[in-house]
Amino acid sequence: MNDMSTLQWIEHLPGIWKTTAGSPQGLTPLNLMGREPKKDALARMGERALPEEAAQAQLEQKPRSAVLSLPLSAEEKLYGLGLQFMKLNQRGRTRFLRVNSDPKQDTGESHAPVPFVVSDKGYGILIDTSRIVTAHLGSTVRLAETREAQAIDRNNQRKEWKATLVSERMELVLPPEGAEVYVIAGENALEVVQRYNLLCGGGALPPRWGLGFWHRVPTLFTDRQVVEEALEYRKREFPCDVIGLEPGWHSKSYPVTYEWYEGRYPNPTAFIEELEQNGFKVNLWEHPYVSPEAGIYEALRPLSGTHSVWGGLAPDYSLEAAQSVYKEQHRREHVELGVSGYKLDECDGSELTNNSWMFPAHAEFPSGYDGEQMRQLYGLMFQKMTAELYQEAGRRTYGLVRASGAGASSLPYVLYSDLYDHKQFIRALCNASFSGLLWTPEVRKAKDAEDWVRRMQAVCFSPMAMLNAWGDGTKPWSFPEVEHIVRHYIQLRMRLLPYLYSAFARYSQDGTPPFRAMPLVSDGEGRGGAGGVASAAVKGEAVDTVDAAYGGSKKREWDDQFMVGDDLLVAPLFAGETERDVYLPHGRWYGLESGEAYEGGGVIRVAPGLERIPVFVRDGAILPLTPWRPHAPRAGEQMPLELCHFGEAAGACELYDDDGVSFAYERGESVWRSIEVKRAAGGAWEGHISGHEAAFPSTFSEVRWHFGLRKLP
Repeated sequence: MNDMSTLQWIEHLPGIWKTTAGSPQGLTPLNLMGREPKKDALARMGERALPEEAAQAQLEQKPRSAVLSLPLSAEEKLYGLGLQFMKLNQRGRTRFLRVNSDPKQDTGESHAPVPFVVSDKGYGILIDTSRIVTAHLGSTVRLAETREAQAIDRNNQRKEWKATLVSERMELVLPPEGAEVYVIAGENALEVVQRYNLLCGGGALPPRWGLGFWHRVPTLFTDRQVVEEALEYRKREFPCDVIGLEPGWHSKSYPVTYEWYEGRYPNPTAFIEELEQNGFKVNLWEHPYVSPEAGIYEALRPLSGTHSVWGGLAPDYSLEAAQSVYKEQHRREHVELGVSGYKLDECDGSELTNNSWMFPAHAEFPSGYDGEQMRQLYGLMFQKMTAELYQEAGRRTYGLVRASGAGASSLPYVLYSDLYDHKQFIRALCNASFSGLLWTPEVRKAKDAEDWVRRMQAVCFSPMAMLNAWGDGTKPWSFPEVEHIVRHYIQLRMRLLPYLYSAFARYSQDGTPPFRAMPLVSDGEGRGGAGGVASAAVKGEAVDTVDAAYGGSKKREWDDQFMVGDDLLVAPLFAGETERDVYLPHGRWYGLESGEAYEGGGVIRVAPGLERIPVFVRDGAILPLTPWRPHAPRAGEQMPLELCHFGEAAGACELYDDDGVSFAYERGESVWRSIEVKRAAGGAWEGHISGHEAAFPSTFSEVRWHFGLRKLP
């Protein structure tokens, strides 16, 4: 007989409770990260009562697992679970939360599975474990809760029959030893996500240059080819901040050495300095598997697992000794030369799709952890090690990673994938916002000029605007007939830099995601945006006889639009589309570039033409912008500030400023400036800035005001 018990919750932090299910042991994502929660910010959010669902949670101990169950209401929506490509609302789904480099099926496997589920009722459940969690999110029905009316004769009542019945509970399958479990409360889903991010140490604050444009060169480029390609950006007036080198910079790759190949990069120091003088940072590609020809191979061999990958070591980076070997080599041969950061590839693994490469779950590591635990944590380990390298050097970094997990909020890394479905990429951007993750819908190639424009427009409104030409050799001007459109949006990205940087600073300090899905947008009713509209069936779609075999119509989830900061709503179009529906939250909105006014609280139809991506700005919004420039300002450089007020309502915003590169902001060397626009007694607009005279060297040389705009000047 199974043991069913009610959990005892202890208040851990304001709005956050904790319990121990079973007797968990060993490394977990949160204790691996070791981040101090942002207690002051959590205290400012205030107390919240223990959610009723948590009070009713039960733990059932089984021979090979433990099952945590919580009640669900009939219309409750469930979000999160990390980087998911296929669905936004996970209600009615089963999710197998394993790290996998090829998440081609809707199973829950992902580059970054996070066992954190967020309910639109204002609570979240986080499982802190290095084991795989299976989440039944209203996809199971217990016999004792089965209603007679659920047994329908499908032959005679086809329209009423459903493959997935409405379940009264979610069931989370934990490892047999159990796990630490957190329940996080909030007035709405956004507050839950904020508290989660603050529990994990707050969001990442990248260096200012990290929010510029990135270009990754073909894998076998030489140093001179890289410089020539970079300087072409300057000649053509395309902004660019970061040049990424792919595997060819290594002396050997697959597995890798982490050492410069003299045949292509005979003088790395001079190469990096030349790019720096022209306003470019250098980012290096690598993966975890160490070549027998690497100088650090012998030191790492006794500190590695029982299985190799591509003939290379898989080091046990839970061990300080292994971390020390890795970090010392990277510090000496990369960081001290001026390398700005890394692209951490292939720390996820694959064995069930086209190819098999990864150590297995039964692999053993010197620390005593097995292959399942190490694989689930490998991406976190690599991010943490490299972030610490730059923390120790006093320089901020920003980079790419292909695997992550719970507790990653504070890590300055953006996820990416070799998969290339544009709609899935945008859905992934939305889903990432529930779990303290960042995602880039990077551009690699396109089938035609239209596809190229739509991808480039969208990536310019993402956490990392990047063209990855490693295999295709593409450039922003690869389709000359639309070069002017692409240039415009990369330049617009640079104009928005103060707005984007302030959104990330808020993420760091109060946990608000800078890019967020519509369920995280308040629509004036304390719940997520889109309300009942989010569940409306898509009109005009033919029945899919494969999906329809198991019932249910497709639902519109608004997983193809998102907010950037508080005031910009982005609704990308995809190749083959000339118009689309957009859900606008309540209030008046303006087309950022069209100037057309819209009343929110419902769905509008737009047909912007290829030259525009639909972007909308709130009435009363104040966007802090700058003139575009070839690269982000370096420490000590100044630029003009343009404060653009939109519409007919008074408004306010907060503008963040620091040196943009160091960790001095953690010592208080930063400033928030409050900006307000309102009508003067005579009816004219006037603007005010407080904090402008703060004893801090401002990034902005002068301020220019624009009042009552309907579109960008």
